[in-house]
Amino acid sequence: MSKSTPTRKYNLTEGSVGLKLLALTLPMVWGVFSVIAFNLADTYFVGQLGTTQLAAMSFTFPVVMVMGSLALGLGTGASSVISRAIGEGDRDRVQRLTTNSLTLSLLIVGVFILIGLATIDPLFKLLGAGPEVMPYIRDYMQIWYPGMIFLVVPMVGNSAIRAAGDTKIPSLIMTFAAIVNIALDPVLIFGWAFVPSLGLKGGALATVIARSLTLIASLIILHFRERMILWSLTGLRNCWDCWKEILYVGLPAASTNMITPISIGIITSLLASYSPEAVAGFGISSRVESFALIAFMALSATIGPFVGQNWGAKLYGRVHRSLHFSYLFCIGFGVLLAAVLAATSAQIVTLFDTNSQVLKTATRYLSIVPISYGTYGIFLVACAAFNGLGKPFPAVMLTLSRMVVLYVPLAYLGSWLFGLNGIFAAACISNLIVGITAIIWTRRSCSLKVDEPSEPPAILPSEKPTVNLSDIKDKTPR
Repeated sequence: MSKSTPTRKYNLTEGSVGLKLLALTLPMVWGVFSVIAFNLADTYFVGQLGTTQLAAMSFTFPVVMVMGSLALGLGTGASSVISRAIGEGDRDRVQRLTTNSLTLSLLIVGVFILIGLATIDPLFKLLGAGPEVMPYIRDYMQIWYPGMIFLVVPMVGNSAIRAAGDTKIPSLIMTFAAIVNIALDPVLIFGWAFVPSLGLKGGALATVIARSLTLIASLIILHFRERMILWSLTGLRNCWDCWKEILYVGLPAASTNMITPISIGIITSLLASYSPEAVAGFGISSRVESFALIAFMALSATIGPFVGQNWGAKLYGRVHRSLHFSYLFCIGFGVLLAAVLAATSAQIVTLFDTNSQVLKTATRYLSIVPISYGTYGIFLVACAAFNGLGKPFPAVMLTLSRMVVLYVPLAYLGSWLFGLNGIFAAACISNLIVGITAIIWTRRSCSLKVDEPSEPPAILPSEKPTVNLSDIKDKTPR
């Protein structure tokens, strides 16, 4: 067996569909939680430095979110093409796609690093940063920009690992990064023993160090465990062909990831016309919501590789059943979340703020919007499934419809007619409409293929395939 031959694979084309999805999703729940904890830790410790430093870090959020969206998009594109190649049984193609996805992310991040470092002052002045915060922004971004390589490349690498059907290792890597970041933040920000106090620079450095460890870990897993990386040149034409496939899914996915934060910014400005307390209440309820939706986010992260492998293997019935089970879970868990938050929202919000107006706004939100959490989960799953199938444009249309066509216009209309309740009802209605649309759209897409064989052909027990990537046929020309 050659050193570059993959030796391990978590086969998603066999076994119980429901149990496979459960086994994939549970580790991702903890992984998503770790990412949220990572970001909250940064905000908490920087907040101890003072309002100016926290404001400086807040100004960096749009740039960080854009780069995070780019990384997620590239990872989605890589996961989509790699999982389908695994399902098709093309070992050589799996290696080439994995390798070229990493080289593509390196190339793109290199360009963004150069542009970012050259435009720190004009960009953040355009965003409204004043002279009192600009020195802190420079301190932070001069470290964060070069460290982007440790954000983008590991995210693509972890997506490749998930494409092979392994969600445990990416979750462990994310958890490890969160632990390292939380441990380093107070040491580097405030100083300890022989380590000087670095202030906001320390926060950026802690993030970069934690992310760099994820890069090392993901490359080690991809090379030594999954055998999915080639260390030889694949040729410019072959490389370009792989890049086009990845970007065909990755660019639309990155665009859809950017739509939501931009739209939320518009909603926040609308809420600001009421009072600062309304914005604070919205912020608290959004944080509570991010924790409530972890299971949906984890499921959407795993459904892509599952449908990708099975679609590539032409097991269309398994794709149909995976979406059916996922939608049932979203509806059931969504109803449970709505009931729990309606009963406990007031107690939860008081953990963050006891101001009566803040409490009133947040409890209103958590009484109205969670009614639609089930269909919002369906929307997330459907978008991930379309990307996994290599059909990114339905996901783009669903996201645009939810945020631009429905949510923002309905929020302004609802604000005019019913005040805050109208804004929150707009979010609920948008989720309900797009969730139902997603069910219809995915059913129609799968129904075109569902009549074809949904299970592998019968074979003798002695001939049953193993779960090793080394058994995938080698299509390299002889």
